[in-house]
Amino acid sequence: MTKRTFSSTLALLSAGLVVIAGCQSDKMPTHVPAEYFQGTSLDRNPITAQATTEYLEVKMNPADSQLRLTELASIRGFFADYNSRGHGPLIMSVPQGAENPQLAIEAVVEARGMAWEAGIEYEQIAGSAYDARGRAGAPLVLAFRAYKAIAPDCTPLSEIDFSNASSNSDLPSLGCAVRTNMAAMIADPADIYGLRVLEAGDGPRRAVQFEKWRQGSTTGAERSGDESGAVSSAVN
Repeated sequence: MTKRTFSSTLALLSAGLVVIAGCQSDKMPTHVPAEYFQGTSLDRNPITAQATTEYLEVKMNPADSQLRLTELASIRGFFADYNSRGHGPLIMSVPQGAENPQLAIEAVVEARGMAWEAGIEYEQIAGSAYDARGRAGAPLVLAFRAYKAIAPDCTPLSEIDFSNASSNSDLPSLGCAVRTNMAAMIADPADIYGLRVLEAGDGPRRAVQFEKWRQGSTTGAERSGDESGAVSSAVN
């Protein structure tokens, strides 16, 4: 091959590459947002969590010698809420300089006993005091930290042009409703950040189920005739 022939061939190859590159650049989906090439629709609609402080003011009547039944019921419900989604210490803040200081002390003692009955260890309780300034009926304040799920800000459907078919990409609304529903169903939003330690699995139970699966046996629990889901014909 002569130098002239080689140069001509090289020129033709270069021109062909330029044409191919030009054709490819013409087909690039420049109208598609860059974020559509990263992650999924659910990734583009994340759920976040915000720390909040839950508190309960336990009313104390200076004329009483002990807490009233309504206040005791409120404390039990508050402790159940703490066991469900509370994080960090359970704060018990007693009024200092209250009109009936003896009632305040007895209220703390009773609240700690109720916390123990609810399964809350004494190590989880932190005490504090606040200046009641002699205020009558200054409450015992209970508080703990919790988390609130924050759903993504979905684009209103009225603002989306569903007739725009210039792209085959998913719409901005795709996945947002799913994430919103998930945010409403999360029992403890702190799980979004992985703040809760997972309990160890039941190894022996898993082995039993796996062996049943190997043998082709049913892995579901056996039901007796008393547990039948058939509709009763007694009213027919």
